[in-house]
Amino acid sequence: MRQLQLIRSNTFRWASAVAAVFAIFMIAMFGFIYWKIDGYLITRSDRMIAQQLNFIAVLPQDRRVDAISDHLSQDSRGVQYAGLFDSAGNRLAGNLARMPQDFRVDGASQAARVAPVGQLQGGDPLIRAVGRRLENGDVLVMGRNVDETGEISRVVGQALMLGLLPALCVCLLAGAWLSVRSQRRVEEVNQRVQRIIAGDLRERLPHRNVNDPFSRLAVIVNGMLDEMETMINALAGVGNDIAHDLRTPLTRARLSLERGRTHAITVEQLQAVADKAIGGIDQSLAIVTALLRLTEIENSRRSAGFGNVALHEILREVCDVYEPIAEDKSIELGADIGRKLHVWGDRDLLFEAVANLVDNAIKFTPVGGKVGLDLLRGDRETIVRVTDTGPGISEQDREVVLRRFYRSDKMRNTPGVGLGLSLVAAIIKLHGFRLVVHPGPGGRIEIACPDKANGANLPQG
Repeated sequence: MRQLQLIRSNTFRWASAVAAVFAIFMIAMFGFIYWKIDGYLITRSDRMIAQQLNFIAVLPQDRRVDAISDHLSQDSRGVQYAGLFDSAGNRLAGNLARMPQDFRVDGASQAARVAPVGQLQGGDPLIRAVGRRLENGDVLVMGRNVDETGEISRVVGQALMLGLLPALCVCLLAGAWLSVRSQRRVEEVNQRVQRIIAGDLRERLPHRNVNDPFSRLAVIVNGMLDEMETMINALAGVGNDIAHDLRTPLTRARLSLERGRTHAITVEQLQAVADKAIGGIDQSLAIVTALLRLTEIENSRRSAGFGNVALHEILREVCDVYEPIAEDKSIELGADIGRKLHVWGDRDLLFEAVANLVDNAIKFTPVGGKVGLDLLRGDRETIVRVTDTGPGISEQDREVVLRRFYRSDKMRNTPGVGLGLSLVAAIIKLHGFRLVVHPGPGGRIEIACPDKANGANLPQG
């Protein structure tokens, strides 16, 4: 079964296809080499035959026979052929018994089937030959056996077999190895995915510290799993938190209405009871509205309305809105907005984020304290900084303060639903900015806006 899976795998099929293409290329290359060598040898043989015929043809008639004999006697390989025939076709000299059939004596090289002297009939070799009619009417035929091309063909074939077969085997073995390796990695990934499906959210896909596509994909998937684990863990207690935060105001409203129905006598008493019930219902509606708003932002439904936003204008508007609130609490609200800086984003959402930070700063700053709002430039980024003289955020609370409904023990008695910083974090994440919470006495929260390629975050004016 595993052998069938190996053969059917895409990796093995691709390796087989590559091996087949390589084999076709090698066969074509060796065929081209054989064709070129064969043509070269035939051309060289024709040239040598023509030179020999010209040499003997210009000799005196009484020396031609001796020249042909000397030429044949020096042929130790037995590949040379020569024949001198009279005008009637009778043999005068050479090792050819008779004139080849359909042989042209026009001095052109041609293939001819010849009958050597002393050879049995039926074994006539095929040679390259040239024939010329001499001045006295005799016919001189010179030829050469070109069986070297056959030998070269055998050598080329052997080289092809000895070189191609091992190469094909190596390709197939490499394909099998890659297929087995891929199957093992896929099986390992499948096992881990099954564990993730079963509920083990801490499981991650395996990846090696190499620059291959599978490892890069595994790193991306692991990043997605990290984000999912964080979201699931964050949502694990949200249901209980929502039920708890909604139950308290609704219970108060119900008790107020129940007591009013039992004990209220006058219209004023009924109105007071109704006001308390409305206050509890309004608090519940505020929680629901904040949750819906947070979900809308996290789903990035507002990203289509991004544009060039003047941060200095937003900060001035926030100061104008919260200055009366700060004065009522005897808190000094100061702003340092000396530069005109722009970012790419949604103006309403950024206003809401800055307003939430200023609102929290005023809410948790004691009477007579200070709240500061600064706009400045950092290292290739624009920074909005909100500071206060309140208790600040401890080191252990830096991460958890961004969770929904989180409220530390020292903030339990402060009005609110615990969604302000969660809302700010969602807006900042939607814009691709960074929210930096500094621990220690006195609150300090920064929104870092990295410069964009379009220059929207650069100073203007």
